[in-house]
This record gives sequence, structure tokens and C-alpha cells, in this order.
Amino acid sequence: MATMETPVSARTHALVFLHGQPGSGADWQQVTRLLPAHWHTVAADRPGYGSNPRPATGFAANAHDVFAQMDAHGIQRAVLVGHSYGGGVALAAASMAPHRVEAVVLLASVGPGCVNVWDRLLAAPGTGPLCALVAWRLTPWIARARLAWLTRRQARPLAPGEHVNWQIWGHASRGHGRLWRTFLAEQRALVAELSQVQAAIALVQAPVLLLADPDDRLVPFGTTGELAKMLPDAHLELVEGAGHHLPIRAPGVVADALVAFLGRCFRQGAPLGG
Repeated sequence: MATMETPVSARTHALVFLHGQPGSGADWQQVTRLLPAHWHTVAADRPGYGSNPRPATGFAANAHDVFAQMDAHGIQRAVLVGHSYGGGVALAAASMAPHRVEAVVLLASVGPGCVNVWDRLLAAPGTGPLCALVAWRLTPWIARARLAWLTRRQARPLAPGEHVNWQIWGHASRGHGRLWRTFLAEQRALVAELSQVQAAIALVQAPVLLLADPDDRLVPFGTTGELAKMLPDAHLELVEGAGHHLPIRAPGVVADALVAFLGRCFRQGAPLGG
């Protein structure tokens, strides 16, 4: 006898959102408000950011923080959604504890081939601290000046999805004394630990959705292509015209992709992979 399949929107899902570098849990607000209201969503600040008291650290320790967040919210298994640096954290967590990760969604994630000369310079023992400190003192000031000029030129306030990179850096001066150290710690982890994350990709058992813009200027699209090849169960979707900051520039596309992806992965209330 045939059974009627329950719509994915009628099922309860637990999703943990991991922001990029720099960033905060608030980066996901536009996405989470578009998801079914009964879904359990957690979008906390990662270590070293905002309200998270834990010190900035690398991918593996960030992954342990993810599990601590899940435990605090009573979540045994979750869908991990990571943007940029947060994508590396999601991959690390999925490889470390496959039994706790039902699916992974990567938005413009770090991965093979994403580390460039500038990244290595920022992570270097001598130049890294100086460059990170200068970046956190000067870049927010330059960004605020740029935003003010753009606002005057347009004769109206900027929308959240306009000139996102400038807006992120324009607000980065809040608590910059802590954030430049967070930035430095994560840059060093990016250079030192990314190869370990890549080596563990084959251990990721959960299905993975990859979202990226081919014209991303911060993480090369080739990185997403390599992840699609290396991950055992991956599906790639293009989000053209959104750049790197997909959660802010294309929240509707991201939310729709999430719902559709989980709809394909879950069937008749069975867990992913079941």
C-alpha cells in the first residue's frame, strides 16, 4: 500500500549556522526568518566573536564548540550550514563526528586552493600581527568613509544587501581590540590546518549542498569545484550575482535551496542517509 510522503516543511529540523570571518550569528537573520517557523535554528557567534567567551581558535576547536552549542540546545543531530570560514568548521565537524551531522550546506566555503599570498602574509609570525592590527585599525575607518560617500551619492541609506563587504568592515571596529586577535588566530589556522580539513573530507558521510557564485572575489570558485569533486555525496548549485556574502546578498535563494535540499534528502520522516 502506498504511503503519502510528508512535506519537508512539515518536519522538524535542527540547523546550526556558522558565520564567516569576520562575522557574527546575526549574519544569518535574513535566512532564518525565511525558513519554516517550527524548524530549530541556532546561529551563535563563533569563538572569538561577539558574545562567545571562548578564545579564537582553529577549525577543530571550532568544531568542538559546535558540538557544545548543540548540547546546550538539546540537539543530538543537526544540519550544519557554514559560510566561508564557517564552511571549513562545518567540514571539520562532519568528519570528526559523522553520527551528529545529518547534512552539510556550504556557502562559498574555504577549501582546496583558497589560500593565497595575502593569507600567508597575514599568518606569518613577524608580519601577521602587524598586518592584522593595521587592518583592524584602518580598514573600518576606510569602510565608514566609503559608506558615507555612497550614502550621499545615492541620497538614501544603503540596504543590507548593498556593498556588503564595506558594511561588514564598517562595523568591524566594535570591539576591535579583541577582533584583530581573532582575525590573526583564524588566519594562522587557515594556513596551518586547512590541509588537515581537506584530508578528512573523505570521512564526511552526510550529503552536502554547495552554493557559490562563479564571480566570488574572496574565495575562488575553483575551490567550490574541488570540494564538489572530493566530497563523497555533494550537489553544487550556482548563485550568480551574489558575490561572496551569500547569507546577506541572497537570503531568499539560500533559504529556498535549504528547504529543497532537505526535501530531497529526507523521505517519509526518515533521517538523512536512512
